[in-house]
Amino acid sequence: MQTTKNLISMKSKLFTLCLTLFLSVPSIGFAQAQRSQEFKDKYKLKEAVVLSRHNIRSPLSDSKSALGRITPHQWNKWTAAKSELTNRGGVLETQMGQYFRKWAVDAGLFPENYVPTADDLNVIANSMQRCIATAQYFSSGFMPVGGVTVNHRYTPSKMDPLFNPQLTKVNPAFVAEAMKQINAMGGEKGIVGINEAIAPDYAMIIDVLDIDKSPMAKEKDPYLKALDNYNTEIVFEKFKEPAMKSGSALKELNSASDAFILQYYEQPDTLAAAFGHKISRKDWEKIAHVKDTYQDVLFATPIVATNVAYPLVQYMYDELRSPDRKFTFLVGHDSNLSAVGTALGVEEYELPNAIEKKTPIGSKIVIEKFTGPDGEEYADLNIVYQSVDQLRDMSLLDLDNPPMIYPLSLKGLEKNIDGLYKMADVAQRFEEAIAAYQAIPAE
Repeated sequence: MQTTKNLISMKSKLFTLCLTLFLSVPSIGFAQAQRSQEFKDKYKLKEAVVLSRHNIRSPLSDSKSALGRITPHQWNKWTAAKSELTNRGGVLETQMGQYFRKWAVDAGLFPENYVPTADDLNVIANSMQRCIATAQYFSSGFMPVGGVTVNHRYTPSKMDPLFNPQLTKVNPAFVAEAMKQINAMGGEKGIVGINEAIAPDYAMIIDVLDIDKSPMAKEKDPYLKALDNYNTEIVFEKFKEPAMKSGSALKELNSASDAFILQYYEQPDTLAAAFGHKISRKDWEKIAHVKDTYQDVLFATPIVATNVAYPLVQYMYDELRSPDRKFTFLVGHDSNLSAVGTALGVEEYELPNAIEKKTPIGSKIVIEKFTGPDGEEYADLNIVYQSVDQLRDMSLLDLDNPPMIYPLSLKGLEKNIDGLYKMADVAQRFEEAIAAYQAIPAE
């Protein structure tokens, strides 16, 4: 009898421990949807500024390029011209807009079927087709009767300086510091170390591509020698994006990684997406890791991010200080989200239920601004994205089935008991990022 009592007691303690651990894990759901009525009564949402990556596009290269010749297989038959938003991307972004409409109404930011003014709503996209189309689809879901205007500077498709992750200050000291920070990512071996760390990921891509049976292999194309070159060369030029010279594994296999990721999202048949190979979700993460690494090397070191993110950091800060603005929606690229996050000092993170761990397709950095019961302003930061299954299944989104939302933390800043930053501290972080840019010598 005593043994039975002890066993029951142990089970009870184990259950209590498991429950405690479960409740201690941060909620991964959109902040406002997960917040209690008590929180909503305590904090009034005043504004949200959203920086979004475009949704699913076709690859940047076509079948006639190296991407088409490096495999014996046919890539997916895309519903859009190269680099443009696909039909599926449009549907998914509309669903995301519909979710944000439900959230905005529930949060008290806008009433249902609101018709906005130029003062309270600002939607602006990079002048690339995939960005303009993403903004249009989102707006249709977000305010279907609002007659929302999608602002963009140029006729499609051109890069707007606001979204172009170009370097506007380049000098020997900048280049030296940038390379120092990039090499630090690879340890003692520097850029070679970065490549060696993801060699298993390269092997996965090479295997799934069946490169040994490709037209390139049959022709003994010298291009394939690049796949053994781990000494990636980085180029920094004024008024151009940070770039990699052709002829290295990271440069060339990034294109294949990008195409595979998009094919996996777009192609419902998992086996067909992997060219007939039976691979796991973890394997897809390996394939996507090459592209994540490529982005980190080019845009996620502090000094480079500070340089290329400056226009967007300044613009977002202006929007957050606009007295009449309620919602700002900016549509750019993964490089924009990566650079802005780094420039603002976002802590390192890896997103759950995603194969792209930093800035998945269609993901959005959301900054919410609140008024607290003490009259002070507070802020929250999250990254909002559709999970792999939501992307592949095109799941309808609402408050009961929200997209994935992951809380972002800013280095050196503390959140209050309700998980919010003081808006003054966040504003100071924006000012520090702007000052860091201004401190880079022009020449």
